Amino acid sequence: MSFSMTALRGVASRLLTQPRTAITTLRTPILTQCRSSPVARTFSTTPTSLLKSSKNPAAAAARAKAQAAYRARQKAQAAKAKAKGKGRGRRGDAPSDPKMMNMALHFKVLTTRNVPPPLRMARNRHLRHWTIHRAWLLFRRRQRHARERTLMRQYQSMMAACEELRLTAGPGTRDEGYLYRVAMQKHGVYGLNAVPIEYARAQTETPARVAWNHDWKRS
Repeated sequence: MSFSMTALRGVASRLLTQPRTAITTLRTPILTQCRSSPVARTFSTTPTSLLKSSKNPAAAAARAKAQAAYRARQKAQAAKAKAKGKGRGRRGDAPSDPKMMNMALHFKVLTTRNVPPPLRMARNRHLRHWTIHRAWLLFRRRQRHARERTLMRQYQSMMAACEELRLTAGPGTRDEGYLYRVAMQKHGVYGLNAVPIEYARAQTETPARVAWNHDWKRS
């Protein structure tokens, strides 16, 4: 297509004399075209206000399908979370399920502190009780025998030492048994110039008329 010089000059003069009108006429179709042909995003969760103004039935169907899929997915997630946490709650919350409430009531009533002992034990329970009782008696018997053996060894050692002192002579010209008699006196064993506790009270044939004088005061 060929244009003459006169035609080109006419077009250039019109553009130079009316620049705003030309720009406006160029911008308006572009904006109108952008608004009239939106791109439909099928699985977008953001508000699609541009789709509402569209007259394209395919875009409207896609938008409705996306919204329905989103609602179904949210509903499935909520049902799954509810089924997973059914019967359980935060610590301290009262159970809402009737079965859980019944179980909690029975556990509260039938605790070991509140349940009275049975009048007659069953066979297995009696066997357990008897086994534990016999094991405890065996343990106590072993402890008692060990303590008695220890005391017996100590007594035999003391008896052997006293017998050795009784048969030993000295020191010097002391006769036999001097060391044994000195050991039996126990000087200083109960303290300096002290006596055994059994001699702290005067020995009498009968107990006192007043066992303890509660009115006594230090003078």
